[in-house]
Amino acid sequence: MAYRETEKMRQRKAQARQRIIDCTFECVAEGGFRSARITRIAGLAGVATGTIYRHFESREDLFAEVFRLATQREVNKVAEALTTTGNATIRLEAALRQFAERALRGPMMAWSLIAEPVDPKVEEERLAYRKAYADLFEQAILEGIDEGCIPDQNARQSSTCLVGAIAESLVGPLSPTQSGQASRNLKDNNDLLVGTIIRFCMQGLTGTRR
Repeated sequence: MAYRETEKMRQRKAQARQRIIDCTFECVAEGGFRSARITRIAGLAGVATGTIYRHFESREDLFAEVFRLATQREVNKVAEALTTTGNATIRLEAALRQFAERALRGPMMAWSLIAEPVDPKVEEERLAYRKAYADLFEQAILEGIDEGCIPDQNARQSSTCLVGAIAESLVGPLSPTQSGQASRNLKDNNDLLVGTIIRFCMQGLTGTRR
């Protein structure tokens, strides 16, 4: 008789897979992808290292999955901010603020998502993540053009510029080599940093000083 997996076994496998993902996320949030070693993940999850490879073909596949889930969470938060009441410029400012403030509250995870050197499969997810932001910003810019609060322009190109500007402006403050010092010296100045980023982005988008 052929073996048939029971519902209980399927649930156990799903639970083990979720523990592996959760523990990998925890490792990345603490020290980036470079610190997320398979042996450590297995220990935290309470499974053998071989169990990880029964759920994920490779370390790369595990990291790509964790990256995908983490970035979708951030994209969802920006999408939520874009539903703020007000015209498109107000909504875009809210979304940019959401992006920057969440990054500064979780600098290691944000660094890992934005700039940490990663394997090719994870880099593919990073490109998809940046495109997801650009798609959201493009729609808001098009709405702003229709509303008359944003000058007519190539919305796709402008949205890509917004993603690049905000990500690049956060690389320094989020870098593990600087964020520790920054957290000691500039903790009270995050509002200033976020304000500067938003002002730069919105002035570039609207052509007016804010």
